[in-house]
Amino acid sequence: MDWWQSAACVDEDPELFFPVGVAGPAAQAQQALAKEVCHRCPVINQCLDYALESGVTHGVWGGTDEEERRMLRQRARRQARGASSPGGGQPRGAPARGGQPSHSGRRRDGRSAAHAPSRRSDQRTSR
Repeated sequence: MDWWQSAACVDEDPELFFPVGVAGPAAQAQQALAKEVCHRCPVINQCLDYALESGVTHGVWGGTDEEERRMLRQRARRQARGASSPGGGQPRGAPARGGQPSHSGRRRDGRSAAHAPSRRSDQRTSR
């Protein structure tokens, strides 16, 4: 069974995860409701990994919004650049930061299996 089949969002309205805008009280309230679904989801980590690895730029995925994923991708790129430089990118004596996933090989087509492929929202190109 694919991980997304166990997702809490499978039985939710897909529109909940794709607010029309990202600013304003209505959009923020909708994002908060979507994130509530994510935070009770047993596959939240797999969903977030998928969104980061696939380059999904729209909607709420793995408990994160578009801006939060953008920041996570930037952090991963900085860490990758730092790890490839002499000295590993860490200041001398600085503790290594563990637990950060590698987010390489992102797809740009925006498709996702996380929100049930049979849903009409999966046919949108903005994903």
